Amino acid sequence: MKKLLFLYLTVFFLQNTIAQNTYIMCGKLLDTKSGKMLTKQTIVVKENKILSVLDGYLLPKGAKSIDLRDKVVMPGLIDFHVHIEKEFDRNTRLNRYIMNEADIAFNSVGFVKTTLLNGFTSVRDLGGTGVNISVRNAINAGKISGPRVFTAGKSLATTGGHADPTNGSSRNLIGDPGPKEGVVNSVEDAMKAVRQRYKNGADWIKITATGGVLSVAKSGDNPQFTIEEVKAICQTATDYGMYVAAHAHGDEGMQRAIIGGVKTIEHGTYMSNETMELMIKHDAYLVPTITAGKEVEEKAKISGFYPEIVVPKALAVGPQIQGTFAKAYKKGVGIAFGTDAGVFKHGNNGKEFGFMVEAGMPAIETIQSATITNARLLKMSNEIGQIKKGFFADIIAVDEDPIKNIATMENVVFVMKNGVVYKQELD
Repeated sequence: MKKLLFLYLTVFFLQNTIAQNTYIMCGKLLDTKSGKMLTKQTIVVKENKILSVLDGYLLPKGAKSIDLRDKVVMPGLIDFHVHIEKEFDRNTRLNRYIMNEADIAFNSVGFVKTTLLNGFTSVRDLGGTGVNISVRNAINAGKISGPRVFTAGKSLATTGGHADPTNGSSRNLIGDPGPKEGVVNSVEDAMKAVRQRYKNGADWIKITATGGVLSVAKSGDNPQFTIEEVKAICQTATDYGMYVAAHAHGDEGMQRAIIGGVKTIEHGTYMSNETMELMIKHDAYLVPTITAGKEVEEKAKISGFYPEIVVPKALAVGPQIQGTFAKAYKKGVGIAFGTDAGVFKHGNNGKEFGFMVEAGMPAIETIQSATITNARLLKMSNEIGQIKKGFFADIIAVDEDPIKNIATMENVVFVMKNGVVYKQELD
């Protein structure tokens, strides 16, 4: 009798366990670590983790299944440069003065959902008002749908620099923002600004090492921090377990940033060979944001879309970014996939793959930069970026083999994040 009871309980337990798992049958599965395309694989998902990856198709009786046998499956993508609070348009400057934090938050809900539905299950947000931290928290709490967010909160700038929140304002509104507002003008300010970001809940630090294209200022590439200030920022960030990202177009500002200890250079428009060598020496990565360059050049040709002071910068910088990326990749600079979505419409992040391939980077390496590389820089190499036992169940699918047709990355048909299916457009 005891044996029969034991057998019954064992069978019941196994059936119950099977019923709790999801079996995803994959016609093709991209192993991002090796770069190999596997065929006829089954991913077993339990709750929010990958339980196992098996050869062949396995579907126990009564088990929940997802049929991706005619799709190409890969891990969820990671965009290393987005702005989840905004989507640039003609009214962006005006919105700074008429929108409340609640308005920004409401818009962000749509932006993060769109990002997730296009296959980006993790993103690094590089600057906003601070609402980005609240959006991250809301996603983590399951209140809204969106990717896993790692955010810098408010970017750091110098007075009048690219991320000075009062640029372009009337004298009555300019005031004298300091470290609390993300404006730095000394080593002491630098340390305090980083600590304030930590206090606010930031995951990364972002500095604007040079002028920027879309800021209301004449120069888009002049250096805007001293080496001493950058070193103070990077050292303080290290103390608090954070890396530093540097927006940079001009070469001198990049060199100061790299020597100072930043981990990533965003855009890198006018990067010289000397700077590329510095990046390799210091293990710094380029986040190319080619899509943003293309978009700002296009929008600059539309009368009235940007303030007049922005137009010549956009026309000059836009065409340069892709070429610089091509040279940096060929030189051996580490590449981290990032788009600057928010400068253009969220959801179009996948265009970046095509631009990278067009510039000479093999398709598989572009996907690895958006998975393996970015996972490592997020210190999550054992959790995201691969479809592997014990990793988070962040899984996407496309219709075609991206190695043969990279454009398929612009049309993600299946999205799972943390074991939850958010999109399933299957034939």
